[in-house]
Amino acid sequence: MDLPSFLWLWKIAAWSMGLAIVAYLILGISGSWISVRRQAGETEFGWLSTAHNLTGTILVALVLLLLGIGIVGTLGHYGNLAHSVHLPAGITVVLLVLLSAGSAAFITPESIWMRSLHVGVNIAMLLGLIWVSWTGWEVVQKYL
Repeated sequence: MDLPSFLWLWKIAAWSMGLAIVAYLILGISGSWISVRRQAGETEFGWLSTAHNLTGTILVALVLLLLGIGIVGTLGHYGNLAHSVHLPAGITVVLLVLLSAGSAAFITPESIWMRSLHVGVNIAMLLGLIWVSWTGWEVVQKYL
């Protein structure tokens, strides 16, 4: 397929990536706020916890949408997936986001190590988002 037929797909990808980065920042802020309140002795976080979990769910959905767009767009344009380092970068971010969401589901007062895993994965996710953004920009330059 030629580029003009895929332009709408790249617009969706650009918006989705932008929103994913915003969601990540919101999660970082709200997660830090929860941590500060927890260290102050609080055990209930009400709307803050709900907002954090909802934003995390949105991030998972955005990343899975981006994965789908990447697969469809790349196969449609190149006929295969292995044309750039953006593929391993994208798969890494998808796996980190899913690991973060999975670990979050198992955080309890008894499983402090799971909270540490969740935070550690989210720090690694920052590096992954930088990597996938950089390689994605390089891919976009090929299309333009």
